[in-house]
Order: sequence, then C-alpha cells, then structure tokens
Amino acid sequence: MSRFTDELRDPWALLLGATAAGAAWAVGVPPPAVPVTGVAVWLIKAFASAWQSAGDEGRTEPQAPPVAKGSVEEAWLRRAERAAASFADLTASMRGQILLDRIAAMRPQVDDTVGTLRRLAGHATVTGAALARFDLRFLEQERMRLMHARQTARPEVAGELDRSIAALDAQREVYDRLSGTRERVLARLQSGAISLEGLVARAVEISTMTATSAADGHGARALDELTSELELTRQSLREVEEATRHDIGP
Repeated sequence: MSRFTDELRDPWALLLGATAAGAAWAVGVPPPAVPVTGVAVWLIKAFASAWQSAGDEGRTEPQAPPVAKGSVEEAWLRRAERAAASFADLTASMRGQILLDRIAAMRPQVDDTVGTLRRLAGHATVTGAALARFDLRFLEQERMRLMHARQTARPEVAGELDRSIAALDAQREVYDRLSGTRERVLARLQSGAISLEGLVARAVEISTMTATSAADGHGARALDELTSELELTRQSLREVEEATRHDIGP
C-alpha cells in the first residue's frame, strides 16, 4: 500500500476534512460546495503528509570519512565510543524507573553526539592527510632562494620572481588554515570524549543517590544539569562540524 493511501486513512486527515466542511457550511458556503471543500482539504492534508514523509526518509546524515588507524583522532573517538557503550549498559536497567527513566531517555542524544564525533574524527584524518602533502622546509628554502635572487634581479625578471614568491606564500597560507582546522577539530574531539565520560560518571552518581533514597530535589536538579550539559555538548559539536565542513569542503 502506498504512503499516500496510508495518509488518506489517517484519522487526523479525515477529521481535518470534516472540520473544514463544517466550517464552510457555517460561513455560508453553498451546500453543493461544502463536501467538495472537505474532500479537498482531506486530499491536500494526505498529499502534504505523504510528501513530507518521503522527504524525511530521503534525508540521511552525512557519511563519516574513514578515520586513520593509530591516529590521535582515532584514540579520542574510541574513548567516546567506550563512554557511550558504558552509558548504554548503565541505562539498560533504568527504563520505567522514576527519575532514572529520564537518564535512559538521553540515549539518542548520546548516540547522536558520538555520530558527530565520528564525522569530526574523519575530518581530522582528511586534514591530516592534506597537511602531509606539504613540505614546509622545502617551501621556506624556496622562498629564501627566490628572495635572495629578487635582490639582484633585473626589472623584467623581478616580476616573475614576485609571482613565484606569492605562489609559495599562498601554499603556506593553505597549510596554516588546514593546520588550524585540524587543531580545532582535535580539541573538540578531546572535549567531546571527556564530556561523555563525565556524563557516565554523573549518571552513576544520580543512579546511586536514587538507589539509596538520597536523591530528593538534589537528584532532580543534578539530572536537569546533566541534560543541559549533554545538549550543549551536542549542539557545540554540530557547530564545529559545520564550520569544519565549510573550511575543508564536503
């Protein structure tokens, strides 16, 4: 059965169509047009919902570039993944318990955070591979050689030397931009992994307080703080990912 057919059978779509027909009758729409109005609204609602659902299914998260084995970014990613796995184990028995159920409900946000960290680790690998293509020592030696030649060059040669020096400077600027991007990404990978480890520790603390009946208002406040910190971490990582994608391209 098509999605459009499913949407036609949706009670909300039927109710909306009936409501529209009633409203049309109330404002004096000619009787023959009243059912037409209801049917039109019903069909439009079903079509719009089917189209939106198809669009939602077509959207996927960006694929994470592969992470270099043995790299710094892989080490931080593995720590984040271990923290997420520990959180999943911890919350497996929390479902259905007052207060603790809110911790268990944080699992999707934790998984989303790890997904972002995985993509950032891939970006770090991409920038690292790009940086490895530059030979800074060679660039500096070439620049010094050209600058020395520029001092005694004839006017007709000086212009060409200036263009060569500018090209070397442009390469160094690219290197500096990529290096800065990689440093920022690695710093966020580190803070993201450590934040997830802290999340696990705080969840253990709240669970312990609840088990010993010591939670009271303090436990609820601690849980609110925990939820806010996780969301802040998740959003900040998304912002870093967007900035990184802008810096190095898709």
